[in-house]
Amino acid sequence: MAAPPLGRLVLTHLLVALFGMGSWAAINGIWVELPVVVKDLPEGWSLPSYLSVLVALGNLGLLMVTLWRRLGPGKGERAPIQAVQALSVLGTALLAPLWPRVTVVAGQAHSVAFLALAFVLALACCASNVTFLPFLSRLPPPFLRSFFLGQGLSALLPCVLALVQGVGRLECPPAPTNGTPGPPLYFPERFPASTFFGALTTLLVVSSAAFQGLLLLLPSLASVPTEGPRPGLRVGAPGVKEEEEEEEASPLQEPPGQAASSTPSPGPAAFQPLSAHGACLLGLLAATSALTNGVLPAVQSYSCLPYGRLAYHLAVVLGSAANPLACFLAMGILCRSLAGLGGLSLLGMLFGAYLMALAVLSPCPPLVGTSAGVVFVVASWALCLGVFSYVKVAASSLLHGGGQPALLAAGVAIQVGSLLGAVSMFPPTSIYHVFRSRKDCVDPCGP
Repeated sequence: MAAPPLGRLVLTHLLVALFGMGSWAAINGIWVELPVVVKDLPEGWSLPSYLSVLVALGNLGLLMVTLWRRLGPGKGERAPIQAVQALSVLGTALLAPLWPRVTVVAGQAHSVAFLALAFVLALACCASNVTFLPFLSRLPPPFLRSFFLGQGLSALLPCVLALVQGVGRLECPPAPTNGTPGPPLYFPERFPASTFFGALTTLLVVSSAAFQGLLLLLPSLASVPTEGPRPGLRVGAPGVKEEEEEEEASPLQEPPGQAASSTPSPGPAAFQPLSAHGACLLGLLAATSALTNGVLPAVQSYSCLPYGRLAYHLAVVLGSAANPLACFLAMGILCRSLAGLGGLSLLGMLFGAYLMALAVLSPCPPLVGTSAGVVFVVASWALCLGVFSYVKVAASSLLHGGGQPALLAAGVAIQVGSLLGAVSMFPPTSIYHVFRSRKDCVDPCGP
């Protein structure tokens, strides 16, 4: 069969990546902008705890999507995706002028506008995992990796924007002669939070436009029913047929030895979530999402700030960059072995255990004040997030063979894992205060 034009393939990969960029960009943007907004909002540094709860409550978006599927079976994913994108764009656009508004509730000042809009964005982001992923069952497996690359950009681009803004820049005064350290000198940001949220809105508008571009480029997607996968769909000009061969084998189907006498029929029946392969892949997705979206982000500042703000910013940026790099790697080298993915997950957990130990030992972890300590903590964050990102992409790619039901289950596993990770870290960080942060320009580990 004739191959589709290279330019059309590249354009489709680009549109899918930009489409994926809009999945979590809004909430990621709020997180990286917290050091700026906490200076003006009455909740102060308790605001991250409020935000964690709101993101957890955002899982109500899963119920809304479930209700949509019950009330409108067979209507496709187009309407809920557009609703999620509209909420994201509208929420971030309103944050730009409204985030500093303070309202008195029960005699106390609260940032009601900021928290309400954050909740709306949490609903949209949580719903994206169970609407965006099933839509991609209409495309061949390589485009799923482009989508996860875009999800990596949804974390990386807000970080880069915050670095350009100059978040957290400070200067420590010279050592005093009387032994009492002076207060740190904080530099103002290059542009305000309103401009940051305006730029974030632009990114989300681009992501929404990319989805519309996909519908125009692949008009058959708009009318595809949602009951099962379309293994024959091919990205190309109208009239170009899919190649006869599958791009990759699905681990959810019978091994070659058992399948020699019978050919499995594509469709929803091909996905069996209670099978060994299906359950293990969904378990890997849930576990890696719990760690990368809930557990590890809650302790990142505790593990990095003892080594300095440079180490913290490097860990955030390189950790975010590791996600799209892992997606690039998965495009060329995809691990299809369940044992291999399990081994990679254990490797990632070793890095995660090291980072958790640093957070527990904060503000005086090992090698504090040395270049080796900075290198170890930054490399551990980059490698940990990179390994887990690769496992997530590989597991989702293997689930792609089960079609729309499999990717829907993958989205639910990712979201449930993220919720459990966030909820499990709320008591030790916000109630029992197990972790202690290090104050700027103060050395608590000296003699």
